[in-house]
Amino acid sequence: MTALVRMRLAGFVQTGRAAAPLLAALVVLSILYGGGQSQAGEAYGVSAAVLFGVLAWQTKLLLDVEPDVQRRIGRVALGAGRETAAGVAAALVAALPVILVAMILPWLVGGVTGPQKAGDPPLGEGIALGLWAHLLLLLPAVGLGALASRAVSGQAARGLAILVGGVVMAVVLGLKSSPAPWLAPPLMTTARDTVGGADLTAVAVTTGWGVVWAALAVAAYAHLRRTRP
Repeated sequence: MTALVRMRLAGFVQTGRAAAPLLAALVVLSILYGGGQSQAGEAYGVSAAVLFGVLAWQTKLLLDVEPDVQRRIGRVALGAGRETAAGVAAALVAALPVILVAMILPWLVGGVTGPQKAGDPPLGEGIALGLWAHLLLLLPAVGLGALASRAVSGQAARGLAILVGGVVMAVVLGLKSSPAPWLAPPLMTTARDTVGGADLTAVAVTTGWGVVWAALAVAAYAHLRRTRP
C-alpha cells in the first residue's frame, strides 16, 4: 500500500496538478491576511475554514490523476479496501504542505498578532487552536473531495457539483441560525471555537463532530468505490 501512496503522490506532483491548489491557497491566504492583524486563534480559524474548499479540491485532483485502468489494477493487486485507503492516505499527506504554508504565511505578511490587552489568550494557545482547526477540517475536506472524485462521480460536471455543493452546504449549515448544522462538517463552528481562547468542552464536541462526519464520508466513498466498475 505504501508503494501505491508514493505512486499517487508522485503522479500528482509530476503532472503539475499539485501547483494549482497550493497557488490557490497562497492567493486566498494573502488576501485574507492583507486586511490587517488578528489574534492568532481567530486568524487561523478563518484560515482553516477558507482552506476547506481548497483541500477538498486538491483531494479530487489527486484522486483523478490516476487512470481508470491503473486504478482497477491497484484494486486487484491490493484489494478494494487497501486501494481505497491508499488514496485517502495520499490525500492526507498531500495536504500537509498546504497546512504548513497556512501556519507560516501569516507571520511573513504580518497578519497575526499576540495578546493586545488583558484577557486575550496567550499566543501559544492561539497557535495550538489554529493547528487543531486546520487538521480537524482536513479530515472532512478529504472526505468531500473523495466523494467528488471521478471514480465515484463518474462525470466531471457531477463531481464539480458535489464539490461546490458540499462547500456551500458546509457554510450555510454552519451559520448559527441553521436548524440542522450536524448535516455538514463543522466548518464555521471550528472557526468560532478558535476565537477568545480554548474551551475544552467545545473543542472536544467539535472534534468528535468533525471526525464522525469525515468517517461517514470516507465510508460512503469506500462503498461507492466497491460498487462502481
